[in-house]
Amino acid sequence: MSRPDLIGIDGLTKAYPGVVANDGVSFSVGRGEVHALLGENGAGKSTLVKMIYGLVKPDAGQMTFAGTPYAPGSPNEARATGVAMVFQHFSLFEALDVAENVALGMENPPPMRALASQIRDVSETYGLPLDPTRLVGDLSAGERQRVEIVRCLLQDPKLLIMDEPTSVLTPQEVEILFETLRKLQSEGTSILYISHKLEEIRALCDGATILRLGKVVATCDPRERSARELAEMMVGAELRTPTARSHAMGDVALSIKGLNLRSASPFGTSLKDISIEVREGEVLGIGGVAGNGQDELLGALSGELRAPRDAILLGGAPVGHLGPNARRKLGLLAAPEERLGHAAAPNMSLTENAALTAHTRKGLVRNGFLDWQGARAYAEEVIRDFDVRTPGPGNAAGALSGGNLQKFVIGREILQKPKVLVVNQPTWGVDASAAAAIRQALLDLAAEGAAVIVISQDLDEIMEISDRFAALNEGRLSAPVDARGLTLEQIGLMLGGAHGMEVAHVGEETAI
Repeated sequence: MSRPDLIGIDGLTKAYPGVVANDGVSFSVGRGEVHALLGENGAGKSTLVKMIYGLVKPDAGQMTFAGTPYAPGSPNEARATGVAMVFQHFSLFEALDVAENVALGMENPPPMRALASQIRDVSETYGLPLDPTRLVGDLSAGERQRVEIVRCLLQDPKLLIMDEPTSVLTPQEVEILFETLRKLQSEGTSILYISHKLEEIRALCDGATILRLGKVVATCDPRERSARELAEMMVGAELRTPTARSHAMGDVALSIKGLNLRSASPFGTSLKDISIEVREGEVLGIGGVAGNGQDELLGALSGELRAPRDAILLGGAPVGHLGPNARRKLGLLAAPEERLGHAAAPNMSLTENAALTAHTRKGLVRNGFLDWQGARAYAEEVIRDFDVRTPGPGNAAGALSGGNLQKFVIGREILQKPKVLVVNQPTWGVDASAAAAIRQALLDLAAEGAAVIVISQDLDEIMEISDRFAALNEGRLSAPVDARGLTLEQIGLMLGGAHGMEVAHVGEETAI
């Protein structure tokens, strides 16, 4: 049954120097419809929703909202009309409590006691348990997203835009979110939903608009298409599945022995007695719910957090006391989860960002001066080999879409030919085609003899490329197990802190 339109988009166009982000985009979202906006990284999704939310002004085209012309000049105007947005990257202050963070997003917040009561009422009504007095820094990633959603719901929106809402959620938290969205839909709220998780799209959405290179190339009912069909509509080509090349594993490349490390953040998770070995040619997958020590583990391995000298061995030599540049020189490289601000400097060009981590291994510094020509050539190599959609290496990192910046960050490290590569959330926020390409590049790197550690909350990703799997829980790492044949039930137990005989027992029961 067709629904009357809530928002209509007609011929929206937006161009930036060197790229047309949106080219005559037209589609509509019905009242009470959950509508997916799909496309590769750089297809124009973010620019489009920013125009709907009043962050960007279109060059051409028009919009209508509830049958009347709609041209928001700012997010304030969009919110006043009934449009709310939950962004992919949270905009919360860790040192403030939930109610204080919500108040910061309101034009005229009520007294804090009244606001706290409203937060409790809304969170209970929509199945999003939230204590308004808790510090945001103490919340899990899923709870932080609830803060963002509740802040939007307090505006009583008619259209809710959600950008990659499940990228940091556990399967249980995803189901809670979906129940909330279905309740909102039943009350007549329209939802514009952006996600690269296509099975979620098929489970949740009534309709889908697919963008490619800034243009609408298809509309469909995602429930009538397979995830693979949707992915191939997005890329306009057959989707390749990552495959591992047969190869033998070598000697121990990286060894961690009894690592204890206090988190540098008051809201972080300290590492507790971590011991593990990773061999040449091996992909070790480390899973865990966000906030269980992933950032600290990557920091300890990259050298950003100094560890006891003998706690970390690279090829048998102690490196725990060394900083990032010294470790990079020896072949231990890392790519952190937070790509904008940590892995890359947003206001610096891709050439400059390439030089930031590759200057040692690529010989880009001569007599104390940066070899700009060499740095530019290396940036161009990364852009070409990893299909980074950008006008060129002079473009600022912050101007790239999240997925394209992710491809650049991962490619920049892989092409340095590390002996050991540690990556946290390697395919966070990237489309199915780009995710497959990144995973294939990691498998190829391992096949060439490198040891690869993949820290990820995407269990499908870990199972697809890992030789062994270990779970991180409250700063403790389980003993690794063979990833082949590992069931979701076993993984769930490991993520909850069980390992060893308990996991093996579950495996026996499952096999019966």
